[in-house]
Amino acid sequence: MSVSGEVLAPPPKTPAGPAPARLAGAVRRTTSIDVDWPGGRAGHMRLLGRARDIFTPGAKDIVVLGEGAFEASIDTERRLLALRAAPAPAGLQALVGERAGGHLRGAIDRALPEERRNGTTLHLILDDIAGSSLISPWAWSRWDPEWLAQMRARKADPKFAAAFNRENICAGLRTGSSGLGLAADGVDAGVLRDPVDPQGWHEFPAAPGAGMRRARRIDVWRDGVIHIDAHFQDSATTPEGPRAALHEYRIRATADAATLVLLSLEAEPRVLPFAECPAAAANVGRMLGKSLTALREAVLGELRGVAGCTHLNDALRALADVPALLRYLEKQP
Repeated sequence: MSVSGEVLAPPPKTPAGPAPARLAGAVRRTTSIDVDWPGGRAGHMRLLGRARDIFTPGAKDIVVLGEGAFEASIDTERRLLALRAAPAPAGLQALVGERAGGHLRGAIDRALPEERRNGTTLHLILDDIAGSSLISPWAWSRWDPEWLAQMRARKADPKFAAAFNRENICAGLRTGSSGLGLAADGVDAGVLRDPVDPQGWHEFPAAPGAGMRRARRIDVWRDGVIHIDAHFQDSATTPEGPRAALHEYRIRATADAATLVLLSLEAEPRVLPFAECPAAAANVGRMLGKSLTALREAVLGELRGVAGCTHLNDALRALADVPALLRYLEKQP
């Protein structure tokens, strides 16, 4: 595999497996968005968002600190048709009618400024609507053997070509990339929930038929410095049973306990579709010296285009919620 004559190793295809054992004194945030099509492939997408924050005291019991959930309906143009959430903050319905692209995040900030400011569970799953709805149609590649041929045919049609032109939006789709052929493949996703620790993840909605899931885990604890262990996975259901992973990263970081400035940051690609994709992970060092509170803007500024990966960027942006998780720790006895 090569880009401009560069020989590249095959993309990583080794899922991280179940969540690690919870640490005493740590806070864990888990989130998921499950997408399906109740009316069939040509119908509206349904998105079910779930999120939970827990604290692990000295034993392996859990203390639930916060929860959030939403259900949304999105049309074929990715426009929000309906949205309900728990909790349901004032301003939520202002998002109905917005398109689930990058501009949706700005609309969320305008409609629900306190949710972002407080780093709530609901804000993070609402923020993930844009990315989840964009990647979700890949689920049909597992269920419809004609999906790839149909996508290539639409890409070749001048009427739709502009909508499919994503060249240079990320490292994996830079000019000459193997990814520009749309032949994204997945791998057995394994399981996220450790059978020894079933409480380590919130409950996922049932997923019959074609469906896509974006799942996150963020563990935070203090030991002189702030420690962060995070995980991000996009996966689809399959007719055979086991889920298929398309994107997966493991992130480890430390930050100064007083200033919240990042001291170390490592992004480990676990599953990616194209040989060019892992290049983005080498650039995460640009975030060192940045405050966790400014990470959403810093990632978009420093890791744009071929310097970043859409999915890695989403994983990194979510670390801006770590200060909210630290506030939980401050309240613990």
